[in-house]
Amino acid sequence: MGFFDSEIVQSEAKHLFQDYQTLVQLGSRYGRFDREGKRLYIEKMETLMERWRIFMKRVELSEDFTAQMTVKQLETFLEGAGMTPQQMFDQMHRTLERMKAEIGS
Repeated sequence: MGFFDSEIVQSEAKHLFQDYQTLVQLGSRYGRFDREGKRLYIEKMETLMERWRIFMKRVELSEDFTAQMTVKQLETFLEGAGMTPQQMFDQMHRTLERMKAEIGS
């Protein structure tokens, strides 16, 4: 069975995308949140980023051809932005740290 044929993998990918879309939509109103709302948003985003990191590590470690192609496609896409997947996660982490500093959390 291929990596992405697993119901568990499909379910996790689906939930990751849905949660990400929800947070992005919610984030468009971030400036209007009170301090506690901002803190909760940052916490949710940190949790989501950790889930993404784990999911992507599982994809990277898989020997499945489709999984390896997914990794290569992500690397190629990010190369266009001048970064690696690790740099992307590091940048997201720095952004969330700045957001926490701004609210004094």
